[in-house]
Amino acid sequence: MPSPERFADVGIPVPLGQSFSYRIPDALAERVRPGIRVLCPFGNRKVLGVVLEVGDEPPPIEPTKIRDLVAVLDPDPVLPEELLSFVQQLAQYYFAPIGEVLRLAVPAVERDKLDKLERQGKLLPGEAPSRARQVSGGRLITFAQATDAVEEPGTLRGQAKSILSLLRGTGEQSVPQLQERYGNARSALKKLEGLGLVTLDKRRVTKASEYDVEPERDEPPDLNEAQRQAVDRITAALDGDEPVPNFLLFGITGSGKTEVYMHAIEQALARDRGALVLVPEIALTPQLVGRFRARFGHGIAVLHSALAETERHLMWRRLRAGELKVAVGARSALFAPVPNLGLIVVDEEHDGSFKQEEGVRYHARDMAILRGHRVGAAVVLGSATPSLESVALVRRDKLVEMRLPERATRATLPTVEVVDLKRIGPGPTRNRMISLPFHRALEATLEAEEQAIVFLNRRGFAPAVVCHACGVVANCPSCSVALTYHRRAGGRLRCHYCDFAMPLPARCPACDAPGALELEGLGTEKLESALADAFPEARVGRLDRDVATGAKSAKVIARMRAREIDILVGTQMVTKGHDLPEVTLVAVVNADAALSMPDFRAAERGFQLLVQVA
Repeated sequence: MPSPERFADVGIPVPLGQSFSYRIPDALAERVRPGIRVLCPFGNRKVLGVVLEVGDEPPPIEPTKIRDLVAVLDPDPVLPEELLSFVQQLAQYYFAPIGEVLRLAVPAVERDKLDKLERQGKLLPGEAPSRARQVSGGRLITFAQATDAVEEPGTLRGQAKSILSLLRGTGEQSVPQLQERYGNARSALKKLEGLGLVTLDKRRVTKASEYDVEPERDEPPDLNEAQRQAVDRITAALDGDEPVPNFLLFGITGSGKTEVYMHAIEQALARDRGALVLVPEIALTPQLVGRFRARFGHGIAVLHSALAETERHLMWRRLRAGELKVAVGARSALFAPVPNLGLIVVDEEHDGSFKQEEGVRYHARDMAILRGHRVGAAVVLGSATPSLESVALVRRDKLVEMRLPERATRATLPTVEVVDLKRIGPGPTRNRMISLPFHRALEATLEAEEQAIVFLNRRGFAPAVVCHACGVVANCPSCSVALTYHRRAGGRLRCHYCDFAMPLPARCPACDAPGALELEGLGTEKLESALADAFPEARVGRLDRDVATGAKSAKVIARMRAREIDILVGTQMVTKGHDLPEVTLVAVVNADAALSMPDFRAAERGFQLLVQVA
């Protein structure tokens, strides 16, 4: 007697708001389970999908239209039950296609493998290819990085333009990453390389190199009373003794929130529970990773966009196998397969980078609370400037507030002086943005052989180019926003939204007046130049996306620590997670500019930025 037919509900990575049903052949019946990757016929091609459910109930379509699964690719589920269920609920919450959400949860190496197997003709019906060969021994991977060269107007369009814009915004990317995102990216990269806009570098990627050296371990410092109380409450939540296991750790800057996180992680590990720590991408600095490695050794997985896909895949597999129980990463680490998850930490929970703005739109902070609720994990949101949403949740008893009112080392808070530029004139430089108090403070800092950070959240040389004859502003033809002048990028105008660029014209494009264009406003490039002129004996550096992305930013901070820079000018990149003990002066130039942004959160974000930089 033939066995009853069974059916699988499969999520397929296509932008359609549904899953798809397939018949399970008898030869695959024992191997098809939720979380397993399968090969499915889809139209006139075969695609890779993830099994969501298995059952005996046939789908409500004609039996002749139900197609069979072709192959099973895994001996074990690629997604654990908890994570698979969470992914499905996230898709429902945001009305997102389940297949697109699965792309976020399954590593690219796992997704790429199907294309290679099919091209090589090695995938047979029912065959489950081995995953062990994916990373063993390492392999050569090509990495692409944008150069400082600037393209001529109109030379790029379509895919090449999009890839160049991505590389300029994110730094180095592996070619497999670009292939997965854009499809046929190789021809576009070859064109960009030929134009001198991109460099391609082949490197052998093996197991993460940081595992080659045992990190120097540290001794946990003594906690103050407020820190101890916070750790005790989180520990009670791990034991199930707290009615609301979701917390807002509201601690002033320098109050030791990270130390609370690490003590809480130790308590979770002591109970054989895993931990997940989410931080903004800009705050995932080598210093922060070093602190976690010094405390937990190689027992943590670090997940961020700068990792090669094979390294990310290695971390993912070790978490999935239970070899690692702590994951630290940016927004995408929300989907890390942490075993027996007991604690989720979202540091700097107010940061806007936790919100995914393209593809599947989701907020990692909110989804961290959802994932924690589903598995009974304690969730800790930490910030010195909590978001208004989190404050509202505290007032509605959805979050329990814990306060750290003083700095951990009893250090004093900085003295803040507000300079009204309408009343106080410029210093000796006659530059109105370098006021007399600012100039004197810099002089005193340099005389004491100390360092200063100057914060201006606007990159470029001048944020607008205006014709003094007709008043027209040079705008981007695509975005209708003012083009920013970048002197060091060949004296070109650039759009900070779509990356359109053009030379600075000699005549006004509107009225044709010669020499009528004036550079208006102040950017980090112009401020760096002005400070270098004002203090010729000082070494002035700059940290923004124009000069430092990815690993390059760590090099700038390393130069600062080595005392090779006296004054560091920068955008928001200078405000996050850098331990610079010789910095005794922080100046915020044009501090109220954030309030004029066309955003209903402008006042909130402006306040958060000023508090964080202080």
